[in-house]
Amino acid sequence: MSPVSALKILSLVKRFGGFKAVDGLDLDVRAGELYALLGPNGAGKTTTLRIVAGLLAPDAGAIEIFGIDRLRDPVGTKRLVAWLPDEPMIYDKLTPVEYLDFVAGLWQTPPALAKARADDLIGALDLGKVAHQRCEGFSKGMRQKVALAGALIHEPRLLILDEPLTGLDAAMARTVKTLLQARVAAGATVILTTHILEVAERLSDRIGIIRGGRLVREGTMAELRPASGASDSTLEEVFLNIVDRADAA
Repeated sequence: MSPVSALKILSLVKRFGGFKAVDGLDLDVRAGELYALLGPNGAGKTTTLRIVAGLLAPDAGAIEIFGIDRLRDPVGTKRLVAWLPDEPMIYDKLTPVEYLDFVAGLWQTPPALAKARADDLIGALDLGKVAHQRCEGFSKGMRQKVALAGALIHEPRLLILDEPLTGLDAAMARTVKTLLQARVAAGATVILTTHILEVAERLSDRIGIIRGGRLVREGTMAELRPASGASDSTLEEVFLNIVDRADAA
């Protein structure tokens, strides 16, 4: 039996003027895996994920989220997805507790359940000391943690993270990584982009590398290493080799 797809993208195209940011992209992310989508700047990673999250409309192609057509049922698919951009967007005049209550209300989460989840997330992300302070004075790393808690409050089946470790110190980055692994272990699917290749190498079940809006290579580390010609290559070595070959093609 074939693995269930959390996300299936077929022949996706997105143009900005005469430039194709996404150029016929095919992608299949399996349910219950942590998938790292990597590529150099301008490769089309963020554009693709913004389309999946419903923030951009594609020019062509098909998207399914757990078998539901993203374009025909945008509301149904949005209920399954959470999107966390690299620049966290939260309401400065709210405290973390108020923000989580507000987001949970948007998802129509029962109040008692919302409070229990918020308490768990505030504890897991070490937000207790600032839980009742307005977010307007928070650092980028602190804002990132609040935004991540907001993304998780409705327990999405598909969590999309664009550079989730930006602005976090080493200890909190480790906490976030542990939290993401726990979500995957509980059955969620996580797709992330990151320029910290060691993180992708340690956390990911599979890795996809895109260049010029197309998927050029995909697989586990064991499957990707032969591309670099060495069985003990790091992801950085594999990544640079694959991107160089794609540029030369």
